[in-house]
Amino acid sequence: MEPWLTIVGVGEDGFFGLGRAARRALLEAVAVIGGDRHLAMLPAKIRAQRIAWPKPFDLAPVQAFRGKPVCVLASGDPMWFGVGATLARTVPLAEMRVISGPSSLSLAAARMGWPLHDVPVVSLVGRPLATLNAALRDGARLLILSRDGSSPFEIAGLLNDRGFGDTSMTVFENLGGPNEHRVDRRAGTWRDDETVGPLNVVALQCRTSCDANSLPLTIGLPDSAFANDGQLTKRDVRAVTLARLAPSPGALLWDVGAGCGSIGIEWMRAHPACRAIAIESNARRQAFIAQNRDALGVPGLQLVAGRAPEALAGLPAPDAVFIGGGVTIPGVLDACWSSLREGGRLVANAVTLQGEATLVEWRHRHGGTLTRIAISEAQPLGGFDTWRPALPITLLDVTKTAAGERGESSESSKLSEPG
Repeated sequence: MEPWLTIVGVGEDGFFGLGRAARRALLEAVAVIGGDRHLAMLPAKIRAQRIAWPKPFDLAPVQAFRGKPVCVLASGDPMWFGVGATLARTVPLAEMRVISGPSSLSLAAARMGWPLHDVPVVSLVGRPLATLNAALRDGARLLILSRDGSSPFEIAGLLNDRGFGDTSMTVFENLGGPNEHRVDRRAGTWRDDETVGPLNVVALQCRTSCDANSLPLTIGLPDSAFANDGQLTKRDVRAVTLARLAPSPGALLWDVGAGCGSIGIEWMRAHPACRAIAIESNARRQAFIAQNRDALGVPGLQLVAGRAPEALAGLPAPDAVFIGGGVTIPGVLDACWSSLREGGRLVANAVTLQGEATLVEWRHRHGGTLTRIAISEAQPLGGFDTWRPALPITLLDVTKTAAGERGESSESSKLSEPG
């Protein structure tokens, strides 16, 4: 089938800022679908039926015209946080074409003199403000897609609360149009009565006077980064554990007996597309997980309040499983193993003799690798220092192979402890 759907990226300069191909597609369309703001930009000579997106958002108006020439209007580049990416998941590529315009992000980068390919982008459209926390570090340049006119004020408040009050904020309104406007402020001086239009992009040049506010990009965050009651996989063990779990874009982790959520949180910080579910039965620790996931910029981490194995029922199949607590509970290991996708990794930690015996027996049946982790830290003893060992940890690491075969150790993996 020939392309019947044309997705047109339109800027604040409207119809007359479009190229010839986009204008022709609109003139020949039987229907044009878009937001009210975009439809209002069309001149009277566009005779096509004008259809506003339904609320809640639905692609049904597009599918209703399948096979007929129809246009969808989007802001700037439809494939950059736009409706084009959504339509591409439902309409065959051979049936559509995309005519992109400059995105608000590319325009903002041009105004700032920043190379767009080097600047991380954070979208707050349909996402919690806490998403920004994962990107904050001293010296970082960030571009932020605002959800509305209140976003700059909310961003400034978050920056001040996190010790980034010296950050330079540049707010661009109505980029690319006749009403384009720029506001430059320091986050610490942003006024709550500052009026900003609903269509805005925020550029940040992050500054903080405290190194503790800038968390590293590597796995193994400082233990102090997590609110906890002691049920925390300590930094060194956590780093080894996550290396064994081997996060990859789009992969889903079950963090079983999650404690304060440190493993699931660092899994999600490894890549924006990583997903995690934290399963925890203790109410106080559930509160720690909720607090930590927001503070560390992964508010999308799903929290399941319950005890494994019962709480695992109905959850989507994981690509990796970490069992930080509860390996001796009957059925937990087997339930996690049976739910794990083929090729997925299971890492379980034990600190007690009973937990270790459980892992040894389970490995005998299913395969995998056992590793003993022993870590000591230098601490004072009188006027001298001595090594104080932490409790040793036994780690089981196994990759699920084809049905009926014994699991193998993951070469990209290895380590952990409770929480």
